[in-house]
Amino acid sequence: MTVEITSPADATGLPDTQRLRKRAIRLLRELGRSNAELSVALVDDVTMARLNGVHRHMPRPTDVLAFSLLEGEHSAHRGSLLGDVVIGFETAARQARAAHRGFDDEVARLLVHGTLHLLGFDHEHDAEAREMRGEERRLWRAIRT
Repeated sequence: MTVEITSPADATGLPDTQRLRKRAIRLLRELGRSNAELSVALVDDVTMARLNGVHRHMPRPTDVLAFSLLEGEHSAHRGSLLGDVVIGFETAARQARAAHRGFDDEVARLLVHGTLHLLGFDHEHDAEAREMRGEERRLWRAIRT
């Protein structure tokens, strides 16, 4: 099991990446994906707005984007890599403050959310959203320490 976490070299205000890596490993185990690889990118609002604009036609920052390799044109070449979870750490910091949560916990919640998207979960319809929220709660309980 491999978890690769990247961030801008000159960034300040990043979450504890060691703790995030440990949580990601527990998350993969809990999902029954012990042999999987996961890429996590921590990006600032400017980068996230650019990515969101290119991939979702919404040129503004968002908290998390997920780029799955389980389907699509490159899926045959993915090996054990599930895909990329991109977390906007500046947006996550604002959300953590607004929700009176710890920053590292907010980033971990976004990791769970993004990883579920990699695996095909979505929240476009009510039934899907309920299922995804239930799975997010279950996984959060498993990794929050």
